[in-house]
Amino acid sequence: MPKSLQPRAGARPKGTPSKQALLPRDIEEDIRRTARPAQEADVLSRVARAIELLERGDPRGALPEAEKAKIMAPRSAAVREVLGMAFYGLERWADALTELKAYKRISGRVDQNHLIADCLRGLGRPEEAVPLADEVLRDRGASNEAKAEAVIVAASALADQGRYPEALALLARAKTKEDVAEDYTLRLWYVRGDILEKAGRREEAAGEFRKIMRHDQAAFDTAERLAALG
Repeated sequence: MPKSLQPRAGARPKGTPSKQALLPRDIEEDIRRTARPAQEADVLSRVARAIELLERGDPRGALPEAEKAKIMAPRSAAVREVLGMAFYGLERWADALTELKAYKRISGRVDQNHLIADCLRGLGRPEEAVPLADEVLRDRGASNEAKAEAVIVAASALADQGRYPEALALLARAKTKEDVAEDYTLRLWYVRGDILEKAGRREEAAGEFRKIMRHDQAAFDTAERLAALG
């Protein structure tokens, strides 16, 4: 769940149902700008509930809330983003692609390009993932996390096609530091290790998995992958 979509901290104990969660101000403003005044409160409530359910790992429960919100505020970028993420969580790639592209078009933002690219992978169109990653990498306003997630998906798409050198070159464009390991950094190292192993570069792959182990010994199936590499 992107930070931009998370309800404001301190509103209530985590997981406690509420009639109206406190949404980030930019999302509230987006919905108030696009929903009819008589439906504004209902849209806000449904979006907040959908986000809460997505955070709990329940995209199936989030979907009807987001769909009803879309009926009332189809031009809301936030509503389309949440609906796209619900479809994505259910692996309904075509529906997710439609909604996430609408979010991108309305908002002008590229922070969900990695999900758009993953939808394209799911639809058997991996070659379309790389331009999306390039777009994020060129965006000076994109966070390091957004850049890492974009290259992870695009590199995986290249690896799906056996284009390992290109995949590794793309991963190298997301800068990391060995002494700093955010969650997305660990994912990037894991994908690099996986692709290196597929390319037959086993020693280098083991080096990537060891980096992960130094920061989090329980991350992914890294210990098993490292053991298998000897």
